[in-house]
Amino acid sequence: MQDSDLNRIDENRWEIPCSGDMRVPGRIFANSRLAALLAKDRSINQVKNVATLPGIVGYSIAMPDIHEGYGFPIGGVAAMDYNSGIISPGGVGYDINCGVRLIRTNLVYREIKDRLKVIIDRLYNSIPTGVGSRGAIRKLSSKELDQIMIRGARWAIENGYGDETSLIYMEEQGMMPGANPDAVSTKARSRGLDQMGTLGSGNHFIELGIVEDIYDSSVADFLGLEKNQIIVLIHSGSRGFGHQICDDYVVEMKRKRQELDFALPDIQLISAYINSPIGKKYYSAMVAAANYAWSNRQVMMSLVEKELRRVLDASSRELGYKLIYDVSHNIAKLEEHNFEGRRRLLCVHRKGATRAFGPGHHLIPDRYREIGQPVIIPGDMGRYSYLCLGTEAGMNETFGSSCHGAGRIMSRKEALRSSTANRVLQDMQKRNILVHSATRSTLVEEMSNVYKDVSAVVETMTDCGLLKKIIKTKPIGVIKG
Repeated sequence: MQDSDLNRIDENRWEIPCSGDMRVPGRIFANSRLAALLAKDRSINQVKNVATLPGIVGYSIAMPDIHEGYGFPIGGVAAMDYNSGIISPGGVGYDINCGVRLIRTNLVYREIKDRLKVIIDRLYNSIPTGVGSRGAIRKLSSKELDQIMIRGARWAIENGYGDETSLIYMEEQGMMPGANPDAVSTKARSRGLDQMGTLGSGNHFIELGIVEDIYDSSVADFLGLEKNQIIVLIHSGSRGFGHQICDDYVVEMKRKRQELDFALPDIQLISAYINSPIGKKYYSAMVAAANYAWSNRQVMMSLVEKELRRVLDASSRELGYKLIYDVSHNIAKLEEHNFEGRRRLLCVHRKGATRAFGPGHHLIPDRYREIGQPVIIPGDMGRYSYLCLGTEAGMNETFGSSCHGAGRIMSRKEALRSSTANRVLQDMQKRNILVHSATRSTLVEEMSNVYKDVSAVVETMTDCGLLKKIIKTKPIGVIKG
């Protein structure tokens, strides 16, 4: 990081002034501790590169969990004018609609601690994990896959995976309009047929945790959350289906790059105008992948409930298993925002970032409209996760966006050179956390010190007024891909 790259605005905000072909400044949210990590990769330069893209408005934004990604930084937010802007597969990411959902239960820790190992073992055996894992449910037909692309989580519920009330507490009610199965390649379809109900690999996880701290007791009570209560976090996305869709359109857009009337500072920023034929086609395929991801998380949520009830011999009423909210990362959404005194339709790219709408917004479920949208920010498998709320300040400053997690500070290769699976397991045992992983290498790649401290990330957001903290949870049992 060059000193000339950043101007410090206050304790938690940094600006990259316009230079070269930048159309807007960059804006990075980071406290001093997190800002010192920015020199570890090319993420600052990626923020600058995104600022050169046509139609971008306001700032090229980076959240405090920022790190280097494909083209766009992970933790990046870019709002593009619908009429003059672009859409970029790299600005969405390969794991389309990777997201996380938080589920509350009626359980408290003392009720399950003696059965925790059985629970984790059963969950690991019932929900496929790892690269290329095959689905926990039968292989889909082509017609069923079409329905998932169009109907999202509703397909899962109509086929016996969960309760229809869950749809209320998902972004877009678990189904984004505009999907076109004809825009999805044969190769992507083949990858989607047998991965429904799978966790995947890398940083995807299922976590049993306990509520450790409560920062706003009135909101926690309203949500049915209390100290020592058992919660479930599920973090996964569209699997190989979404990955293939991203790859297909990166390749197709690169073939047409000579038709672009703007320069790309990095080929990984390959884009198309939102209203161009290929831009519209990519958007409709991205929506199909997003809907697949919502269905995938819904299936896994139902499978977790089934195993909990079986192990604990509990009725649905006794378990009290209810979705608090499901948030999306790695997605581009068409949204109306107030900008420079007028209402504008924008295509908001959130890559490794999540929506965080403030109180009163019409897209928030009726029950949450007065308090603001729940925002779930998982940390690493050995530390903490947070439930927060979006704020009005965030609507004005980040187009209603938030960080999405802790953010890596060490590559997977670096992690494998620095530790071993046995050492990671010993560390987890000291923390009284049970962990099950598809591979020993995943344990090392996902150990705590490869990530920023999520508490510092969340504190940056709350100190800026962009989020409001509600609870902090800590893991007691984790399944990793």
